[in-house]
Amino acid sequence: MIEAGQPLGVEQPKSFAFTPENLERAKVAIAKYPPGTFSPIMPLLHIAQEQAGWLPTAAIVACADLINMPHIRAFEVASFYTMYNRRPVGKHHVQVCTSGPCHIMGSDDILHTCRNKLGVHGHEVTADGKFSVAEVECLGACVNAPMVQINDDYYEDLSPASMEKLLDDLANGRPVKVGSQTGRQKSCAASGPTTLKEVK
Repeated sequence: MIEAGQPLGVEQPKSFAFTPENLERAKVAIAKYPPGTFSPIMPLLHIAQEQAGWLPTAAIVACADLINMPHIRAFEVASFYTMYNRRPVGKHHVQVCTSGPCHIMGSDDILHTCRNKLGVHGHEVTADGKFSVAEVECLGACVNAPMVQINDDYYEDLSPASMEKLLDDLANGRPVKVGSQTGRQKSCAASGPTTLKEVK
């Protein structure tokens, strides 16, 4: 029987328990909120996902139990946000932003580059376990579109060629450049600074 909130076709571990170190982190997270609230669920889910590599059903239940939250409410949170991976992901989880600004700047080409190069779609993981690809909504780096998030890092101002190089470098363990792939400074205009040029 499938539990509420459990994705189809995913083999679930029977149980989940925080490591002693992560249990301490969880307690610190809980202490930041007023007693009796369900607000700590988001940081708890994040800690559980870091530990497991993804967010199994048993981990969601364990997080809910720590704050006496109904399980279904925790499932609602875990299934709403794309930052929670309800299925196993690759060592390099590539999240391609396809919302408005990224779409206009060519995110479809970036998504196709990832899927074609890696041979994965939807919730699949490459055979070597190194990569998975997901299509997500706005990641908040609209000025530097198109962009992707890989694990905790942003890679911006992408083209199909720079995306392919990035995937090659990650696959072969070479160092990669986080942030703009064109040398743009933070979120300055692509043409370079237009004001305060003399400020040092």
